Formats: sequence, C-alpha cells, structure tokens
Amino acid sequence: MKQLIDKLYKTNNLTPEEYKELIDNRNPELAEYLFTRARTVRVENYGYDVYIRGIIEFTNYCQNDCYYCGIRKSNRGAERYRLTKEQILKCCKVGYDLGFRTFVLQGGEDGYFTDEKIIDLIQAIKTDHPDCALTLSIGEKSYESYKAFFEAGADRYLLRHETANAEHYRKLHPERLSLVSRKECLYNLKDIGYQVGCGFMVGSPYQTTECLVEDLLFIKELNPHMVGIGPFIPHHQTPFAAKKAGTLELILFLLALIRLMLPDVLLPATTALGTIHPQGRELGILAGANVVMPNLSPQNVRDKYLLYDNKICTGDEAADCLSCMKKRMESIGYQVTVSRGDHKSFS
Repeated sequence: MKQLIDKLYKTNNLTPEEYKELIDNRNPELAEYLFTRARTVRVENYGYDVYIRGIIEFTNYCQNDCYYCGIRKSNRGAERYRLTKEQILKCCKVGYDLGFRTFVLQGGEDGYFTDEKIIDLIQAIKTDHPDCALTLSIGEKSYESYKAFFEAGADRYLLRHETANAEHYRKLHPERLSLVSRKECLYNLKDIGYQVGCGFMVGSPYQTTECLVEDLLFIKELNPHMVGIGPFIPHHQTPFAAKKAGTLELILFLLALIRLMLPDVLLPATTALGTIHPQGRELGILAGANVVMPNLSPQNVRDKYLLYDNKICTGDEAADCLSCMKKRMESIGYQVTVSRGDHKSFS
C-alpha cells in the first residue's frame, strides 16, 4: 500500500481502483505514513502557517429540506434569526481587530437576502476592510447572481457538493435538488474567477467507498482552490437523527489524500472535526490541513445555527476562541498567521 501513497505523492494521481484499494485497506501504520507525506507537501507549499477564516453565520433560514441538516426548512424546532447589516459589520470589525483578514458570510438559502442585499453587504464589508478577503457560502445561485457578487467584491465561494455520486445525492436531498445543478454552479464559479471551494460529508448515510472515490475524482477534475470535508454528524430534528456519525479516522485519511492530490489546495480542519474529537482540528492540521475557521457570529445566535448536534464553541467570545486556537496550533508546531491566506495561484 505504501507504494500507492508514494505514487500519489509523486504524480498527484491514482486510478479509481487504486484509491479504493488504499481506502479499503487503510490501517494505523499506513495512515501515519500517509500523514507524513501530506505534512511534507503542506509545508513545501504553505510552511507552518495556519490561515484563519472568521465565519459569520448571518441567517439560519433556508428554503431547502436536505435530510441531514438541522436548519432544513421542515425543522419547526429551529429558532430562526437573521443578522442585520449593522450586526454583520460589527462582527467584521471585531474580527479585524483580532487579526482576521478573511470573513466568511455563511447562511441558509434565504430568499430574504436578495441579490441587492447581498451586494450591499459585500460592498460595505469591502469598503470597511479593503485589505480583507470575503468568502460567500450561501448556496446555489444563477450565473448572473454569482457574477454580480464577484463584481461587487466577493473573492471566494464555498459550495460543498456533499457527494459526487448522483444516486447517493438523491438519498440525501429532496427531489428539487440535483447533483447536476450543484456541479454546474461550481463550474460557473470557477469560470467567473472566484477562488472556489467544494467538499463533502464523510460517513453520511448510504455512503460507500465507491462514493468516496467518486468524490476524489470529481475534486481532481474540478481542481478547486479549497476543499472542505467533515464528518456527517446527526441532528436530532432531521430524518437522519438515528444514523451514525462519520469517523475521525477516515476523515483524516481523506484529508491527507486530498493534500497529495492537490498539493497547493487550501484545506480546512473544520469545526465539525473538533466536535467529534477534542483534538480533531489539531489532528486535521497534522494530516495536511492548513486552515481553521473560528466563529465570529454574535454569541446570542451561535447556538441557533446548528447544522448538527453538539457543535463546539457556541458560547465562546471571538477573542477567547482565537486565543484558544492559537495555543492549540502552537502546541503542535504551527502558527496562526495574520493573512488573507489566498490560494497560491492568487497570491
């Protein structure tokens, strides 16, 4: 198996059969060998810097009804909220003063936030903080909308594809959502000029190794600037409430594979990783990740933006959260840096 890791390290490519063989035959010794290779590639490309992104969860209204998501339209138990423009700008100011140079506006697909409102937010944030990058994570939109957001000043866009297998996609989403549409959005975003992020859930219901291989092949084909993967974690008010969560062990293995596949990719160690294991984010960095995403949302809404159960850091002040993150990264030999943290091709 080590020869397959060496091949991926040298060529950034494996066949579907080879990916499947690696994933199905993984063990602790093989994983450690893979992590060592992934760390080498990560340090070659980004040194020991860890980039921070300040997430602002500005609305938990959503028109979609994805079966895994705690803010799905049908969840009558969700306590809904929307941040005002003033609240969002205050989050950015707090974050800027702490050293954040990337803000991520993340929310459900909320019809209240029209293109005009989003454009106004983008322009206001970029006026206040012209040296910062702005990432949007607000779902599927038309080509025209994406282009308008980009022209208003948005730099990056995160749109997790969740699974690259059409049959699996159908089992996770209602009929009105399609993998074809999701992929089209990602290619549109790349065409417009965004730094683009895709990603998938690990351990989601009905997922097979073949599904994971398709995810890796799609990511290789799309060649995104960012890839966000994290565990499926059930939410008690969804149809998947009784399903098992994804495992840290498999996520770390896949993070390292992605680092070797796309050596200069921006790869987050997600909050969800920290939710399923106390050292989840540190282990993610040691598996090849180079981004962490602390929360800048106001404290009084953090426990309302719950895509899954038991989310960490819902009560922390932004300053405390960042201070804790810096110490965590330093404890494993890395350092949080004040930087936009652009993909190498944009810097």
